Amino acid sequence: MNWNTLADRQPYVVKLLTNSLRKERLAHAYLFKGNKGTGKRKISIHLTKAYFCRVREDSEPCGECPDCKRIDSGNHPDVHVVEPEGQSIKIEQIRQLQKEFSYLGLESKSKAYILEHAERMTNQAANSLLKFLEEPGQKTIAILLTENPQQLLDTIRSRCQILTFAPQSQRELIASLIEKNYPAHLARTAAALTNDQTEAEEYLNDEWFVKARKNVLKLGEELFERPQRALLALHEHWNPNFKEKQQVEIGLDLLLILYKDVFLSQLEEEQSIVYDDHQNKLSVQALQSSQSRVRTQMLHILEAKRRLNANMNLQLLMEQLVLRLQEG
Repeated sequence: MNWNTLADRQPYVVKLLTNSLRKERLAHAYLFKGNKGTGKRKISIHLTKAYFCRVREDSEPCGECPDCKRIDSGNHPDVHVVEPEGQSIKIEQIRQLQKEFSYLGLESKSKAYILEHAERMTNQAANSLLKFLEEPGQKTIAILLTENPQQLLDTIRSRCQILTFAPQSQRELIASLIEKNYPAHLARTAAALTNDQTEAEEYLNDEWFVKARKNVLKLGEELFERPQRALLALHEHWNPNFKEKQQVEIGLDLLLILYKDVFLSQLEEEQSIVYDDHQNKLSVQALQSSQSRVRTQMLHILEAKRRLNANMNLQLLMEQLVLRLQEG
């Protein structure tokens, strides 16, 4: 990995950072915002290596010195990565970070910290970090990574240089997956769920995912063509395969894709359909329903996703959703 390969995905971000490195004008704090899979973590690590590397050429870290190798392995004593514990980053984690930074650098005079999912800080943690950002050390760099910058305090955003990471196009991701010999219909489905190539490949290598797609399409077929059998299909095809909250979340996303495809078929925008291997059935289902009804059904699925995050009983959640989808 080097700046050139990273620039293939994020040319603007890489150009700005490499120029700052050459001129020795790095900001004391950065906010990297962008969708999952846009390379925020990779670029934050590479920037940190360039910041610490004592033999870098121009803006490129050598990759071979002790600093570079220890950062790659996650064992550099002056580089700290903070990730959510459970659902959030807690004030104790920020206090521990501040404590670490109160010591002199063990390997050099420099220190760096990376906050993953910075938007998940509790209010207390965010206020504690704010004070930390307001009093940066002479040789300290902070990198905050987020998919939802609007959830961060305005005062934190204002103290960071904000860099926006461009999303990888869905078409590029699908082409890349097909190039690796994944079936086209599955590649399109995985790319509809995530913008991250690594995560997409994890889906495609998981037999559960292939079965999940099939079971969602079966439930959708019953809902459109034999709605009176939908609850039976839920118990036969859904419940045995979607037992965990994360599995149900993926299942709801797959179901939402199906209804979007039906809507696209109604609009005669078949080129954008994800389940293109089921084109004939989608066309029939599009004729069996109105656009307004399909829009309402998509809203029901989105509401179910919201309720899922509120820790509602999984079986009850799906039964209520199926009843709402039957009604339209």
